[in-house]
Amino acid sequence: MGKHEGEKTGFHVDTWVHVLSGWISRHPGLWTRLGNLETRLLADPLAGVAVQQPVYIAGLARAGSTLLLELLNAHPEVATHRYRDFPFLFTPYMWNRFLDRVPRREGPPTERTHGDGIRITPESPEAFEEMLWMAFFPDLHAPSNSNVLNQETSRPEFERFYRDHIRKLLLVRDGSRYVSKGNYNATRLEYLQKLYGDARFLIPVRDPVWHIASLMKQQRLFCAGQRGNPRALAHLQRVGHFEFGEDRRPVNAGDSSAVEAIRALWAQGAEVEGWARYWAHIHSFLADRLESSPQLAEAALIVRYEELCDAPDQQLQTILEHCRLSQPDAVLDLARRRVRFPTYYEPSFSPEELETIRQWTEPTAHRLGLSLQQRVPA
Repeated sequence: MGKHEGEKTGFHVDTWVHVLSGWISRHPGLWTRLGNLETRLLADPLAGVAVQQPVYIAGLARAGSTLLLELLNAHPEVATHRYRDFPFLFTPYMWNRFLDRVPRREGPPTERTHGDGIRITPESPEAFEEMLWMAFFPDLHAPSNSNVLNQETSRPEFERFYRDHIRKLLLVRDGSRYVSKGNYNATRLEYLQKLYGDARFLIPVRDPVWHIASLMKQQRLFCAGQRGNPRALAHLQRVGHFEFGEDRRPVNAGDSSAVEAIRALWAQGAEVEGWARYWAHIHSFLADRLESSPQLAEAALIVRYEELCDAPDQQLQTILEHCRLSQPDAVLDLARRRVRFPTYYEPSFSPEELETIRQWTEPTAHRLGLSLQQRVPA
């Protein structure tokens, strides 16, 4: 999905993608069986492929998760999902081998629909893992229910499929380390650690003032893009992105009353307070989990967006060390060239709105080592 040339608000979804993705989303059971068949056919080449120390980038959207994914994707050992994997995500090996054999017209990189300067091609990394979760946990995005998965969660059929999916992705990408970007995994860290005891977690966080400004900007952009364009809305629902747009759904991190209050504020048009309370809801949950689980705290690294922008190569060295990845010069050079504090927008809150943000977010922000400020880009 990308912008049309010259179009300010429209989101474009190709007809073939719309038709095929709709077919796949309506028949998850069929595609799960096809994925399992693919795994059996690949038994020999998969025999030597293991999931070791997977890396999960998980946190609230617009905190720098895509930037982290792009930096880690440049590492020679890393395998990630790519835009080319959609819509046949359930059979990644066969689909990618098919694409490798089909003549394709390579176009120039285009800016993604977020309007944030990130330019993409079919080879760019992307978050598609959520499609697999939705196939096995169909109610995982219901705001009225807790969306938390933890050590008590058990879904053996998903766990086998998920492990084999990652192994096939490592095989087709010729990688040894799987890296996932999934905002919704923020409420599944302990379940993922149960599945992979050696997993490493990166939790991007951001100054709430700037973060909420970015979240509100995206909500306006996505709503405008989806109006009169049902394909755009259907596309995001199929890939499991409910962060923004006409079907915005807050993640329920175990406090249904807080989520209902957030939804009511949004319905009333009280976007600033709604986002501020949602920011506190998600980040309080994360802070609680890290404080209560020494094992999770050891495996997780909080990545503060402002610190990453201020000293990208130094912060990336820390990130790579935490992920137990080597530190190639080319990857560090990419961070120095690529990472900048955004200059295409800045917060424009009133004093009253800033006070609302401070009231709801400051206690949790301090727990995460953040300070609230309306920082002006250099």
